Amino acid sequence: MDEIKFTDSEKDRYDVISSCIDGEITNKEASIRLGLKIRWIQMLKRSVEQSGKKGVVYKLKGRVSNNATNRSSIKNVALFFENIKHQDFGPTFAQEKLADIGTVISTETLRLMMIKNDIWKPHPRRGPQIIHVWRERKECFGELVQFDGSYHDWLETGEEECLLAAIDDATSKVVQAGIEDNEGVYAVFRFWMAYVVAYGRPVAIYLDKFSTYKINHKNAVDNAEFMTQFERAMLELDIEVICANSPEAKGRVERLFGTLQDRMIKEMRLLDLKERDEANLYIYERYIPDHDKRFSVIAKNPNDMHRPLTDELKAKLPSIFSVQSKRKINNDYTIQFKTNWYQLKDQQPTSIYKRDEVIVEERLDGTTHIRFKSFYLKFHVLPARPKPIYVPVVALTLRKPTQKPPKDHPWRNFKF
Repeated sequence: MDEIKFTDSEKDRYDVISSCIDGEITNKEASIRLGLKIRWIQMLKRSVEQSGKKGVVYKLKGRVSNNATNRSSIKNVALFFENIKHQDFGPTFAQEKLADIGTVISTETLRLMMIKNDIWKPHPRRGPQIIHVWRERKECFGELVQFDGSYHDWLETGEEECLLAAIDDATSKVVQAGIEDNEGVYAVFRFWMAYVVAYGRPVAIYLDKFSTYKINHKNAVDNAEFMTQFERAMLELDIEVICANSPEAKGRVERLFGTLQDRMIKEMRLLDLKERDEANLYIYERYIPDHDKRFSVIAKNPNDMHRPLTDELKAKLPSIFSVQSKRKINNDYTIQFKTNWYQLKDQQPTSIYKRDEVIVEERLDGTTHIRFKSFYLKFHVLPARPKPIYVPVVALTLRKPTQKPPKDHPWRNFKF
């Protein structure tokens, strides 16, 4: 207690109380000067008479608080952050990991310790926020699914990859997530084919206006033929596609990526997961169930709005989730698609004619199929472009051209 340094306010308080004890000023005058009640002035006078100058100092000043963090916990925290894998952990996530190893400490205490040791920087206050209209959650699971992709160094290999994730609007349950190369049509098709097989068909999907999902052309609004491969597939599955006009509109999935970047990356780092297949298996089997237990909520209505797949739809899934292109049959019954030429065989499941329009399907397994209406045609790939066959023009036309009659033709000499 002898080592306590008196502040200026404590010195002023002592001088006033001393003057009051000596009778130079009254208790009322002392209370006005110090801004205290008269009863508190009387108590300070008794304390100064007993302890001298120390009587105006708070009794616990210079002592360790009874609620102070014990030294063993402080030491464990310091050892925890010495590990290079833990140096970018946030206070909340670090508090959970410390609790797993037996060090119980509050998040706020840990945050202050991290700030004091320059491990964590407090976030600056945000400016005035833009007010967005609040939208109530959907009532049932599967009624609306928010979907998006996030590019980030998810495996911490120095290469940017895309995490595709879908979160249910009613429950905040992460129903599907996986790391892919990009947000292209094949990656998105693999994602949603696995989704509908596992859960069924949701009522609607809420996503952004990325080119995979929507043709961003001024004429696309008025022309229904402007349709992406994704929109065509969802139309065949009877799933409504809703495009958001801002990131805040689908804020649930946007906030999910922030949580995953803060937590999931560190969890995979602790397990030394660097391969994509291992990471996707961990995300599906371990991380998503733990995440849903921690952050999901109970839907207002317990009903599941996912619609099951019929046997017919199950059989058509490889076709639905394929990139489809229209082509016409040439006069020699060949089809040109990209850099390949396909020769149709003589025997087909249905009748086909020259200039008929067919659908070329590029499926997820890498195979190519040619469909005419509901029939799949038989063909083989030509090694090179077929040589043109020169035939008389008359043979390619539907009717022979009309001939001009000669001058002595009876038709010219006919008279009424």
